[in-house]
Amino acid sequence: MMATTHVFAGLAAVAPVAFLAPEFAAVLGIGAILGGIAPDFDLVFTHRRTLHFPVVGLAVAVPAVVVAALFPSPLTLVLAAFAGTAWLHAASDAIGGGPEIDPWTERTERAVYNHVRGRWIRPRRWIRYDGAPEDAALGIALAIPALLVFDGGFTAVIAACVAVSLLYALLRRRLVAWTPDWLE
Repeated sequence: MMATTHVFAGLAAVAPVAFLAPEFAAVLGIGAILGGIAPDFDLVFTHRRTLHFPVVGLAVAVPAVVVAALFPSPLTLVLAAFAGTAWLHAASDAIGGGPEIDPWTERTERAVYNHVRGRWIRPRRWIRYDGAPEDAALGIALAIPALLVFDGGFTAVIAACVAVSLLYALLRRRLVAWTPDWLE
């Protein structure tokens, strides 16, 4: 899935809490955005292995959410939003295609690495590839709760990310042809 779809999923996940406790909306939004993006910093290493933790991440996210629920503060909530969204990102990569530059070719059966079992989780391909039409549709649907709950600068960021998502989805398959061979 697109990084923006992961961000929108994280914002949608924290939106109910932000709605009920608007004084924490900003820290929840920041944590969700950063957690939605963070796993993809492994693009320069082994993508979907180095910083993606679909199993271990849950063992970090659940205690972080429990601590935030028992002791709500800006720090506990930003950490819980970050940990929960980073885990959600890693886990949801299994419903997409593989991490290769052209996942629609289905050249690999690797979606995301399970560090506990020491092997790759196979792609489900419900979202065929990042930037697929269904990815764009899911991203827009997930952006709606965030647009309804968050305000101020978040609205502008979300709207800009929706525009970037749509543009990327329109150009996604063409981008491979424009990519230099050394980047593959």
